[in-house]
Amino acid sequence: MTDDNSSRTEILRRIRAALTDVPGTPDERPILRDYAVVHAERTPEQSTDLLAEHLSDYRAHVHRCTAADLPRTIAELLTAHGSRSAVVPPALPDGWLRDAADIEITVGGDDLGTHELDRIDSVVTCCALAIAETGTIVLDASPDQGRRRITLVPDHHVCVVRVPEQVVDSVPQALPRLDPVRPLTWISGPSATSDIELDRVEGVHGPRTLDVVLVSGAEPPVSGSAPDSAPGSAPGSV
Repeated sequence: MTDDNSSRTEILRRIRAALTDVPGTPDERPILRDYAVVHAERTPEQSTDLLAEHLSDYRAHVHRCTAADLPRTIAELLTAHGSRSAVVPPALPDGWLRDAADIEITVGGDDLGTHELDRIDSVVTCCALAIAETGTIVLDASPDQGRRRITLVPDHHVCVVRVPEQVVDSVPQALPRLDPVRPLTWISGPSATSDIELDRVEGVHGPRTLDVVLVSGAEPPVSGSAPDSAPGSAPGSV
């Protein structure tokens, strides 16, 4: 305890010494934020292209489609992965899963534990935003993204990004658009680690496969209905 207090005292002493020539009290000193907010001028299309490039660098699979083609794209991704079941957040837009009629859908998943979620093949969500310069997808547990655990346990994550409105260039641009009291999950590619003899192992801390769908254009009127499973219910077919 004494050593910890001594270290703390020494750190604070050095901070005070470094601030002796700075006017004002600590509470009055402004926090300088004169760093670059973005590192290049880009059109929305260029920002989207940069996001796609960096996501691919992180071994995410990037797909582009229009809003009208999104249900078919999601169904094809689930089929290609061999998924027979999926969990989705309660506010996933109506009609997105209308072409995935052979997939068992669980809505919400709040009552499912880790073992139950581990038996579900895929998760389909929206996102809060995406950062082009870092190739990062940010989730904030909003109703169209669901609780954090549903995006960490299933082996396959299909994440939909609306472009260009959900794409920002940089982290400084992203932070003001995020609510700091929400549980934020920052995703740069599929879960991976190289801690063991520098061999890359995917799927250690989250999904092994990340499919990111960059969707553009307005969504057509919904002719179908929402998944017929109520939030937290047992899996059912859409």
